[in-house]
Amino acid sequence: MDIALLISITALLFLVIAAAEPLAARLSLPYSVILACLGILIGAGAIFFLRTDLTDALNPVAEAILALPIRSNVFLYVFLPTLLFQATLGMNVRRMFDDWVPILTLAVVAVVAATLMIGYALAWVSDLPLVVCLLVGSIVSTTDPSAVVGIFRSLSAPRRLSRIIEGESLLNDAAAIALFGLFMSFVMLGVPDPSFSQAFSQFPMLIGGGVITGLLVARMALLLMQWFSRYELAQLSVSVAVPYLAYVGAEQMFGASGVIAVVAAGLTLNLTGPGHLSPAFWTNLREEWDLLAHWAGALIFILAALLIPRLMGEVRPGDYALILVVILAAFVARALILFGLLPLLTLMRLSPRVERPYRVAILWGGLRGAVTLALALAVTESQSVPVETKRLVGILATGFTLFTLMVQGTTLRWVIGRLGLDRLSPLDAALSNQVIAVALQTVREEVATTAESYELTRETVRSEAKRFAERLDSAVARAESDDNTKILDRDRITLGLIALAAHEREAILTRFRERAISSRLSERILSDVDRLIEGARVGGRNGYQRAARRSLRYGSTFRIVAFLHNRLHIAGPMARMTADRFEALLAKRLIMRDLHGFIDNRIRRIHGRRVAELLHELLNRRVEAVETALEGLRLQYPGYAEELERRFIRRTALRLEEHEYNAMREDGLIGAELHMALMADIGRRRQKAEGRPALDLAMRKNELVRQFPLFADLDEGELKRLTRVLKTRYYNAGKVISRKDSPARSVFFVASGAVEQEIAGQTTRLGRGDMFGQMSVLTRKPRRAQITAITPTSLLELDELAFRRVLKRSKALRQAVRDSVSGKTKIEEAARLPELSLD
Repeated sequence: MDIALLISITALLFLVIAAAEPLAARLSLPYSVILACLGILIGAGAIFFLRTDLTDALNPVAEAILALPIRSNVFLYVFLPTLLFQATLGMNVRRMFDDWVPILTLAVVAVVAATLMIGYALAWVSDLPLVVCLLVGSIVSTTDPSAVVGIFRSLSAPRRLSRIIEGESLLNDAAAIALFGLFMSFVMLGVPDPSFSQAFSQFPMLIGGGVITGLLVARMALLLMQWFSRYELAQLSVSVAVPYLAYVGAEQMFGASGVIAVVAAGLTLNLTGPGHLSPAFWTNLREEWDLLAHWAGALIFILAALLIPRLMGEVRPGDYALILVVILAAFVARALILFGLLPLLTLMRLSPRVERPYRVAILWGGLRGAVTLALALAVTESQSVPVETKRLVGILATGFTLFTLMVQGTTLRWVIGRLGLDRLSPLDAALSNQVIAVALQTVREEVATTAESYELTRETVRSEAKRFAERLDSAVARAESDDNTKILDRDRITLGLIALAAHEREAILTRFRERAISSRLSERILSDVDRLIEGARVGGRNGYQRAARRSLRYGSTFRIVAFLHNRLHIAGPMARMTADRFEALLAKRLIMRDLHGFIDNRIRRIHGRRVAELLHELLNRRVEAVETALEGLRLQYPGYAEELERRFIRRTALRLEEHEYNAMREDGLIGAELHMALMADIGRRRQKAEGRPALDLAMRKNELVRQFPLFADLDEGELKRLTRVLKTRYYNAGKVISRKDSPARSVFFVASGAVEQEIAGQTTRLGRGDMFGQMSVLTRKPRRAQITAITPTSLLELDELAFRRVLKRSKALRQAVRDSVSGKTKIEEAARLPELSLD
């Protein structure tokens, strides 16, 4: 094909892509449906003009369109890695981990169920071999829920629900393409009825090889980006290479899944990149990939749609019945997951509750798109597949895709309207009236001030003020109607908490944009705020408080990190986690203290004084809990918090200095060359200031020991010896530290946090400075109590030999052991111990 003609057609396709978005908005249809319709029209038009006798003037253009190099490899190797990589970079991975059960259910279990359901249904009603039917099932089981996600967002659907659907869209492609590869190999080898053990025995290599390949490629790319830290364009260029190297490397070098490799590479970069790359670059990286994915997604859709007239050209009357079977089987399989398995997971508390209207919308919104057509195209291109098999696979996949796009896609918004998902709840409607009234009152005050400062014509101001007053009176009347005054305080508290958390989220984003906090830290805190919003939506005040308490706990990885530190003496991961916790707590404390002004200035005007006072109380409890957690860390590592605070001040000063130089440049006070030199100097100082000071878990143990009253009478040499033999242990809330009747080999001292001691059905709590396990060690009897951490707790462990040695030298410790004994029998037993009779 002539290169000039190819470039011209490509440019015209970009114009079509540009026109599709406003057209979709005007027609209230999903963007993908509009792209598919335009692609079909272009493909059908090219075929028509090539075959018609009306004119030959457009034949060269029609031939060029039909001769476009559209092959399945173009879709799978060029466009698909871009889409998958951008999806992993843009998602909140930490929040996805919270909902991994429903995401994997929809993405993997649903794909397998749809493949089997469609495959066996087709095999039952047709003469096709089972492996071909299963191949068709794997091709059409990939859903493209972008349409329903877009509509959910426009309707302000629960954020958690949208996140589950986004997670499904990312992982179901990987599952479906892996199944497609298995069944395609059986079809090409002529295996009519493969066994499931034979089919799924290759899965570990496909998945494991893909994960390892993606992880290695992402780590090497991150290292290169750090080397090129001063050259942003070089860093962006490295990022473009990552998905393609991962995909090709996994497919060609290891025989693994390229899709899994791209997902693993994207997730690795998402989790580790913000901590090693500058916040400004990370923002630019995501913006670059958003644009690339937009182009790739549009091109893959419109080019795949060009093929539909050709693929459907050989359809026969009997094929329509098979298409109907595929449609029915796919709906039944998806309905079983949504209305059978998902509610069961909710009852087992493994998945959030998804209301029935949303499940219906998800069922009807399971559109198929370009990936389905690309996989079908791969079958039709293969020389090892029989001709009739290629024809049927192409027709069934294309026909099913057309049904989902033209029937489901065009009616999805109508279905959502019929389900009532596009209407505000009575509470939200009543609240909106009050919000409008308060907002208009603020606007009136601002407009009056503006008109006065600009000395506008009095007649103009008076006429506009009268017009605005009419609108304001109407808004106030609606806000003061009977329906609005019936809003319960409980609902107002819930709405106030949601608004408070949303404002907290904006404050975090502002601090991130100002480079006051790092990208990695901001993502972690934003995840906590998202949990606050969802907790308030679901459980009101109690849900908000549960989410607030959860945000102060150590994460799910704490058990692994604690095992590495406590058992294998690997301190690096624990040091990084503790430093992250330090920094997060400091940032939360700074941000939460600014929220009281938002309650007084905004929420009080909408929800009233009582609600505002309660929100102040809840916020104060959060601040107090953060201060307590921070104080526990300060006691263990004095001075480290101050280092982080100094780092925050330096970063703030650099931001303000940069702002001043930019203002001077805009006002013409300094030239471009001087401005560039000043910015380069700030960049060098910022790179140094953004480095976080290292935290040594062991370096402050001697100061911590000195704060224990139990060791107050030990001399300097004995304190140093004690510091060397003490071991630091970390336990998360709910972790059982020692069980009843277990052998006693150590004594524990609470450095920070709190533990619960249960003896004979009675429970007592021990806090900082307390000890436990001493009597079991001294009497050499099994432990009588079960000890459980009730908050994230740090303990100092002293083995039996060292404890007895310290006990002989410390009168204060001996007295503390005597004071800890209760009960006449126990007191007499303690008095007979030689270590306690020294006084």
